[in-house]
Amino acid sequence: MPGCPWLVLPTFNEADNIDLVVEAARRTLAGAAPDGYRILVVDDSSPDGTGEMADRLAAAHPDEVEVLHRAERSGLGPAYLAGFARGLAGGAGYVFEMDADLSHDPADLARLLAAVRDGDADLALGSRYVPGGGVADWGAMRRRVSRAGSWYARQTLGLEVRDLTGGFKCFRADVLRAIDLPSVRSHGYAFQVELTYRALLRGFRVVELPIVFRDRERGTSKMSWRIAAEAAWLVPQLRRGVAHLREPIERAQDAEPSDRIHTG
Repeated sequence: MPGCPWLVLPTFNEADNIDLVVEAARRTLAGAAPDGYRILVVDDSSPDGTGEMADRLAAAHPDEVEVLHRAERSGLGPAYLAGFARGLAGGAGYVFEMDADLSHDPADLARLLAAVRDGDADLALGSRYVPGGGVADWGAMRRRVSRAGSWYARQTLGLEVRDLTGGFKCFRADVLRAIDLPSVRSHGYAFQVELTYRALLRGFRVVELPIVFRDRERGTSKMSWRIAAEAAWLVPQLRRGVAHLREPIERAQDAEPSDRIHTG
């Protein structure tokens, strides 16, 4: 029987949001996973006290919340990988990714979990770019850059997923075990592209569910032109180093792409 769902929340200077996002996630997961769940805050030694605030939440809710403190900030990818390792070691049956700044609506955790636990998906993506999805509070330039980034990754890797750069996901734990996490190369936002690419190479079924992404109201965005440029440089290189993951998708080539990827 699969284990309970784990929500991994990487944080760096999210003192304005950590209480709110954890409490909202607790409310949703209490209804969606009544048999139990874990929220793992992975804090990269935030100088604003986020880690200490998370410790207080863990002390108040020891059966639901725990904190993984990392000594230094080394990027989004390594933070998630550390959280995945902890969740898998703890017996997770499903593992979520979600931003800690409330750009992702914690209420949508229930839909993502249901698609994997109760449906046919192995990986459910919260997608901005399928019918019903969207972005609120962004200017025209940021919208164009985001759409262009997903289009570029999709064309470069030959994939059909509409929102490759999004970071709101629910994995079946077996997916994370199968995609060789120790060899993941990306540290920044290309990390999101790489994980989905690896899952598809293994032949796992990916479903995109519409979400509305909202710009953060509190704190400072971690996105920068340097991070975007790093992602653009890394995406063409993702084909290298993953040959060992290709065999399952080659066996599935007789299936139509829609058998593996579903939007909406």
